Order: sequence, then C-alpha cells, then structure tokens
Amino acid sequence: MHRHFILNLLKQHSPVNKTESDMLSELITFVENYQNCFDRKLSVGHITGSAWLVNKDLTHVFFTHHKKLNRWLQPGGHSDGDANTLAVSMREASEESGIEDVFVQPVMDQIFDVDIHTIPTRKNEPEHKHYDVRFLLEADMNQPLRISEESNEIAWIPVEEIPSLCNEESILRMLEKMNHMRAKQ
Repeated sequence: MHRHFILNLLKQHSPVNKTESDMLSELITFVENYQNCFDRKLSVGHITGSAWLVNKDLTHVFFTHHKKLNRWLQPGGHSDGDANTLAVSMREASEESGIEDVFVQPVMDQIFDVDIHTIPTRKNEPEHKHYDVRFLLEADMNQPLRISEESNEIAWIPVEEIPSLCNEESILRMLEKMNHMRAKQ
C-alpha cells in the first residue's frame, strides 16, 4: 500500500488549533510507522476517510444519524486497503447519501480536517483508533437521497442548526472552518 500520497497531503495540512495540530502529528507518525495503515485488520487502528459534504452556497451540511454510534455524523468510513483517502471519502459520501454526483470543493487533494477518535470494543474487534482524514466535498442538495443500512436517518442540516444537533469538538471545528470560508465569500 502506497503511503506517500497521504503523507504529502498530511504534511501540507494547516491545523487550526493545538488539538488538531497534536492529532495531525500523531496521524503522521502512525502512517510513517505502519505500512498497513489503510488495512482495517490492523488492530491498533487504521486510516478512515470522511466527507464534510456541503451545498454550493455553504448553507447546509449533509449528516447521517449513525445506527451503531447513535449520533449525527458526517459521512465516512474505512479505507479497506485503499491508499487514496480522497477517493474513500468520496465513495463514503455517495454510499451514505445516495447522491451520485459528489465532487471536491474547493481545491482538489486538499485535506479539510483531521481527527483521531477511539472506537470501543465490539464483538471480535478490540478497542482501536480511527485516524480520520476529512475532505471538503460538494453536492447539489436537489439530488435524491437514499438512506443506507448504516443510518437511522439522513438530512441536509442548515449550518445554524448544527451546534444543537451535534456538539462534538471535531464537528464544531469543521463548522468553524466552513464559517470562515463563508465569511470570505
């Protein structure tokens, strides 16, 4: 599995605060130390790809209410051996929304955010970390949605409603980044 692509992207990423900076350093070290970092069978953790999926006007973000975790999240999932984390993020956005036309917004191959979170022990899987690489993607809100088996519910959420729906630090950090983008428009 080729790690140079993701390492280059990670080294170019500019974190917005100390928390993200610390996670970025840990993520780079993880990728450097584990050749099989994209393999979900790596018991300590693995790379995942997520999408901060927005509409063109940056007024709405797509969320899924995850069945297993019972909370609202951005779409994302396991790399399953795919070293192209951007492609993983795009695939997961389409699979979890049903939206066929998802594209990168605004700059191709630029990481939007990074996060590391612990996944609790479940069945045969030990507790492990998801080293999540997130990309800013865009889709037309008028495209039909299709709920996946992984979700209880899916929706385009107005930006101002996100903090009341989900107050996790990483979600609020991505929202803050998007609000800075909106202010520049």
